[in-house]
Amino acid sequence: MMYDDSDEGRMEAAEHLADQSVAAAAEAFSAIACDDSVGDEVRLAAAEQLAALDPRRAGSACLAIARDEGVGDEVRLSAAELVAEVDPRAAAPACIAIVADHAVGDEVRRSAAQHLANVVF
Repeated sequence: MMYDDSDEGRMEAAEHLADQSVAAAAEAFSAIACDDSVGDEVRLAAAEQLAALDPRRAGSACLAIARDEGVGDEVRLSAAELVAEVDPRAAAPACIAIVADHAVGDEVRRSAAQHLANVVF
């Protein structure tokens, strides 16, 4: 089966890989989630798929999204929330990256601070 090199094509290929090799699919989803040339929502979707396959690797992928200032505020917060679910140790740096970024909207920064308090305490 041929897949195009678009964001959606890469996701379809990774999903197809999951039927054949979990390790290969995890690698593909990780590559998509960490690729800053991929659309924000697709990166988050790849991190979510990765979380189902390999929670440990999903933590680092979510952290990459949360720290990426080029990603939309809500997607960064969603990545921080997901990392808290799959790798609580990585949640603090993800939340701190959002809280410390003054370009992020106040409501999102406040939510990240609340998540940080939940992780730390």
